[in-house]
Amino acid sequence: MKQPEPVYKLLDWIDINKLDWYRLSESLNPNVISLLEKYPDKIYWFKLSQNPNAIALLEKYPEKIHWGYLSQNTNPNAMHLLEKNLDKLDTYCWEMLSKNLNATALLEKNLDKLDRTCWSWLSENPNAMHILEKNPHKIDWFHLSKNSNPYALHLLEKNQDKISWFWLSKNPNAMHILEKNQDKLDRSSWSSISDNPSMFEIDYKTMTKLMVDTFREDLMKAVFHPKRISAWLDAGFEDF
Repeated sequence: MKQPEPVYKLLDWIDINKLDWYRLSESLNPNVISLLEKYPDKIYWFKLSQNPNAIALLEKYPEKIHWGYLSQNTNPNAMHLLEKNLDKLDTYCWEMLSKNLNATALLEKNLDKLDRTCWSWLSENPNAMHILEKNPHKIDWFHLSKNSNPYALHLLEKNQDKISWFWLSKNPNAMHILEKNQDKLDRSSWSSISDNPSMFEIDYKTMTKLMVDTFREDLMKAVFHPKRISAWLDAGFEDF
């Protein structure tokens, strides 16, 4: 027999009137949705429209949806809802979709809706490389310099005259390009590198030494443990 899904309720001491409904509307806690369903008048619908756990609830109240915020929603099912309501999407919606990692299929079907700003954000989207590859004349190289997709970095290596070295210096996957082009890095680029998490690498030499030292110390403790020495003395091994 299949076990029922767990059902959650608020703790008895929680005063529902003291809860922050703005926070609840944007909360990624999936258990919050059932509470919001009971109090739709308290929902901040623009924040809920961005909530990836709220698609089913939003479908019940389509008139409450904020389409610009839904365009930022990372739930793939949000894309289906948007696709059914293309007439409700304005310029801002398409700009937000251009940033959305899960919106590239929808964008590919509606390239005519994308303006210059959309292409700039799309150039930064690591999931949009197949679109950019087919439309190289639309690429914003400034934003592509932020793109962590390996193919984006390949394009940048082939078009170094178009690179924004400031933004590339922040790109965690671009260290191999930066290493080869240190002469192109100015003070602002080095400031960006200072924020780049990839400026560090694992120090295997030091780690190996630490491991050897630790093993040696543990071995010495084991070999010369008082119980072991006592046992040797009892056995007559006095000259060890």
